[in-house]
Amino acid sequence: MPLTLLITEGVLPKHRHQSTMASLSEAFLRLHGLAGNQFFTPNVIGHITELPAGSTYAGLEPTPVAIVEWLTPSFAFATRDIQNTYVAEATDILFEACDGKQPRERIWVNLKYAVDGMWGIGGKAYTNQELGAAAAQG
Repeated sequence: MPLTLLITEGVLPKHRHQSTMASLSEAFLRLHGLAGNQFFTPNVIGHITELPAGSTYAGLEPTPVAIVEWLTPSFAFATRDIQNTYVAEATDILFEACDGKQPRERIWVNLKYAVDGMWGIGGKAYTNQELGAAAAQG
């Protein structure tokens, strides 16, 4: 489940990149009842894209941003409780990792769903049903 963290250069100290990605991923797994799952945990992947200062925008103006973006199967983030809890936790994680210097209103969280059957892991294209079965084993 790819996690992309898009940040303006200087928003998140480099020494906090790994711990921030881990915290965002751990929250995802925990809220979905998958903490420690032997199939899902190693397949929660991600990267940070640091964008040059002056190249990110909000309100039509150059603005430092932090954007948490997930690509998941359609069964993830399925309830309002999980959605609300994750957005609140992810915002807190980033706010704290940035030492409070990135305003909460400039931290966004969004989600994209993948087409069912297009989860390629280790050369196999998994359907949502197959992902669920693999998770149930782990």
